[in-house]
Amino acid sequence: MSKLYEIEVEKPNGETVAMSDYKGNVLLIVNTASKCGFAPQFAELQKLYEKYKENNFTVLGFPSDQFLNQEFDSTEETMEFCQMNYGVNFPMFKKMDVKGKDKHLLFEYLTENSKGLLSKEIKWNFTKFLVNESGEVIGRYAPKTNPKDIEKDIQAQLA
Repeated sequence: MSKLYEIEVEKPNGETVAMSDYKGNVLLIVNTASKCGFAPQFAELQKLYEKYKENNFTVLGFPSDQFLNQEFDSTEETMEFCQMNYGVNFPMFKKMDVKGKDKHLLFEYLTENSKGLLSKEIKWNFTKFLVNESGEVIGRYAPKTNPKDIEKDIQAQLA
């Protein structure tokens, strides 16, 4: 069993969710930031989620404020922004650290099991990780990569 499924994350309301709840799903895990220039990617992420959610595919959004303070202070503001501006209804979680000494275990797992450019550390918002149904990281995509450009890789995992 993948170590991914041993990790717990927190929903915006403070409820704890086990990543094992997503076992058997192909996941696109993204560190997000509402005030980032890449925020329009929320719309593309939502489209992918809607298109493939019936095929055991899920997008998981993890807000982070570690890159030039581009996330709201409150989780409520973040959720409202994502829903009002981009119609986001894929699972979003509580703001967390995705790099540094307080990096959440989820991003520790993702970065240790994927190659980054020059280093494994996440360098900016909207870094995307594609995880197969067994919990293995099979792709890492740069912030500038449009989610629609990942669709073929998602389809390959769902086939």
